[in-house]
Amino acid sequence: MSTSFDYIIAGSGLAGLSLLHRLAQDEQFAEMKILVIDGEKKTKNDRTWCYWEKGEGIFEPIVHHSWSTLSFLTPEFTRTFQLESYQYKMILGDEFYRFVLEGVKGKNNISFYTGEIQKIYSEANSGVVQTASETFRATYVFNSTNLFYPKITTQNSLLQHFLGWKIKVNQPTFNPSEATLMDFTLDQKHGTTFMYMLPTTSQEALVEYTLFSPEVLEREEYIAALKRYIAEDLGIAEYEITHEEFGIIPMSLARFDRSIGGEKRIINIGTAGGFTKASTGYTFYFVQKHLDQLIVSLKAGKSPALKKTFREKTLDWYDRTLLDVLLTKKAEGRDVFAQLFKNVPPESVLAFLANESTAWEEFRIRHSVPLGPFISSGMNQLF
Repeated sequence: MSTSFDYIIAGSGLAGLSLLHRLAQDEQFAEMKILVIDGEKKTKNDRTWCYWEKGEGIFEPIVHHSWSTLSFLTPEFTRTFQLESYQYKMILGDEFYRFVLEGVKGKNNISFYTGEIQKIYSEANSGVVQTASETFRATYVFNSTNLFYPKITTQNSLLQHFLGWKIKVNQPTFNPSEATLMDFTLDQKHGTTFMYMLPTTSQEALVEYTLFSPEVLEREEYIAALKRYIAEDLGIAEYEITHEEFGIIPMSLARFDRSIGGEKRIINIGTAGGFTKASTGYTFYFVQKHLDQLIVSLKAGKSPALKKTFREKTLDWYDRTLLDVLLTKKAEGRDVFAQLFKNVPPESVLAFLANESTAWEEFRIRHSVPLGPFISSGMNQLF
């Protein structure tokens, strides 16, 4: 195998394969030598991505299910709303991996190498990726590994952690056209805590226990919460668990660098580049929007080391302010989200959380949350 390439993709998870798919489907990159390096081959259904989107996206062919009606619940009120501009979509990990990898079969310019990445660095106008037995070089290395993560501590970060069960029942029980986006009727003793409930058929649904807190729980606590919710809130006594997934996503005020080195030959993508939304842990949609911009830059012959625009910096400040409020416990997460979904049109809240809100929507949102905590946290994140 050659050791010199135009592009190296370090890591074949969500960000790495989303980039590979774009490169493989665009004829402008057909002559570019591309190498994908990872410690393992991705085939398992190891995660589920859910996101809201207007229209059809690049991965529309593998959307497993979508919903046009969502519910938001707290002990004080329930709001069920019909989506007009957005659709809430689900993609399964194994279907995503298979779709991308089958799409690059037969492309002679794309290679794969399985091996643990030990080091990534810059050298003489190149990015270098070193494994235990090989060293590879490229014009650009697109990195989604955790090698360049900033220090994550309980002082600067919360964790979004969750255990989800896909359950199957014998009788029609669920409404597959309506999903529960957030059910905050749970005990909040560990921090911001809610359930997702995403039905895909009348007899199958993904139920996920999700928390924003400094530390993960013992496995037994997740299991107990899921069992209690399914029995007491959903009223289901008998069911089969057909799939389980556990995940931890950093929600951090730490600064994730978009590029590494003075020559910017190492480009961080995905969570490594700060494209997980800090205040919510949402990743899938933000990764796709960044990679769309990155491809445009590459096609124009420009550097893929994209600088933040003023608008992006403003949205980042909003995001960091909300996370600062949650991290410093100036207000409870349940109360903040409840105020938003109670006082603002729900699709405006979704647009805000997707960084797609208008100035008017942002004005309404600023005046729908506890003013004191947000002013204090906003000032903290300006300086």
